[in-house]
Amino acid sequence: MKTNNPETTPNRNLADLCLASCQKLIAQIKETKDRILAEFQERYETHEQLLRLALNEAEALAWQTAYPQLVFPDLAVEKAQAVAAWSSHQRSIRRANPALSVRT
Repeated sequence: MKTNNPETTPNRNLADLCLASCQKLIAQIKETKDRILAEFQERYETHEQLLRLALNEAEALAWQTAYPQLVFPDLAVEKAQAVAAWSSHQRSIRRANPALSVRT
C-alpha cells in the first residue's frame, strides 16, 4: 500500500532537486579543476602539489560567492598562472646560480 502524504511529497521533490543541483555543481567544478590541473602540468613544469593547493584555494574562495561555478574557472586559472610563474622563476634562479639550488 502506497500513500502519498501531500505535506511531504513536494518537500521531498524539492530536496531531491536541490541535492541533484548541488551534486551537478560540485561535479562541474571538479571537472574544471581537473582540466586546469592537467593543462598546467602539461604546458608548464609546475609543482603538482603547489598547483593542487592553489586550485583548492580558488575553489574555497569561489564557494564563498553566490555563483561559484562562474567565479571558479577564472580564479583557478589566475592562481595556476601564479604558480607557473613562480615555478618558472625558481627554475631560472637555479639555472643562473646552481649553488642556490636546494634539491630534496
